[in-house]
Amino acid sequence: MTLLIEAEHLYRYYGKYCAVNDVSFTLERGQVLGFLGPNGAGKTTTMQMLCGLLAPSAGHININGIDLLAHPQRAKQTLGYLPDTPPLYKDLTVQEFLRYCGQLHGIAKNKLPQALRLAQERCGLQEVSRRLIGQLSKGFQQRLGIAQAILHNPEVIILDEPTVGLDPLQIREIRALIRELGQSHGVILSTHILSEVEDSCTHVQIIHQGQLVLHESVAGLRQLMGTGILQVTTRLAPDLKRLAAIAGVIRVEPLAANQVHIHYHASDNPTQTLMAAIIAAGWELQELTPVNKSMEEIFISLTEDKQP
Repeated sequence: MTLLIEAEHLYRYYGKYCAVNDVSFTLERGQVLGFLGPNGAGKTTTMQMLCGLLAPSAGHININGIDLLAHPQRAKQTLGYLPDTPPLYKDLTVQEFLRYCGQLHGIAKNKLPQALRLAQERCGLQEVSRRLIGQLSKGFQQRLGIAQAILHNPEVIILDEPTVGLDPLQIREIRALIRELGQSHGVILSTHILSEVEDSCTHVQIIHQGQLVLHESVAGLRQLMGTGILQVTTRLAPDLKRLAAIAGVIRVEPLAANQVHIHYHASDNPTQTLMAAIIAAGWELQELTPVNKSMEEIFISLTEDKQP
C-alpha cells in the first residue's frame, strides 16, 4: 500500500479554544476513510488543514510524501477537494467550467481533452456537457463538483458532504462513484449519514471535542462491536439471575415474554455456554441470534457520554 496522507499531532487553536487536539492518522491508496463527528467536533477544521486552506497551530501533514507546509503548491497538486457547496460558475457550461478548472490545475494543453473526457465519463456528465451549470439538477451539480476534484487525477480526493440534498437514486450513484474512486485513489469522505460510511467506506474515524475517539476499518469495527448482543427466546420463562451469572455476560435485558437480550464482552462470547445452560435448565431454547450494532449505536456510544 502507498501512504498518501500522514497527519501527525495536529493542533488548531482559535485564541485559547482548542478546536483540534493532537489528531494523528494516515490514509493509504485504496482506502475510503469516512470522517464522522458531531457539529463543532473539529471535523471541518481538520479537513481544511489537510487541504492547505488552514494552517495548523502545531503538527505536520505530508501529502503523497510532500510536506504540505514546506511545499504547499507541490502538495496541493496531488489533492482534489470538493467542499460542501461545490465551487461552480453557473453561467458557464459544464465543458467550459471543466476546461477552466483544467487550466487552473496546470494540465498540459495537449492532455486537457483526454482529462475532460475521462472526468465527464466517470461522473456521468456526457449528456449535459453543453448545458449551463445553472440549469442542472442538484445531482448533476454534485457530480460536476466531484469531476472538478478528480480532473487532474490527484492521488488524494477529499469530499465534504458529497450527497447532501440529493434524492435516493442520486445518492446511490454518487456512492458507487466514491467506491470506484477508492480503488485507485485515497479518499476522505466527510458525512453525517452513517449508512453512507457503511456503504462506501473501508475505514472510519470519529472525532469528538477535537480528539479522535475511533480509527478503525469498517470490517474490524463490525467484528469488534457487531456481536455484543444475543437475542434469546425460550418457550419457558428463564431465570434472569442465572443467565446474568454466566461468564462473559454483562447484563440481561428483558424484551418480551420469554425473550431477552444478552449483552456480553466482544472478546468473551458466551454463546456455547448459554446454549448449554438453557438446555440443562429445561427452558427449551427457541432462538439464539446475534444482534449487530448499527453504526449509529457505535457513534452515539463514543460521543454521547463525552458531552460536556
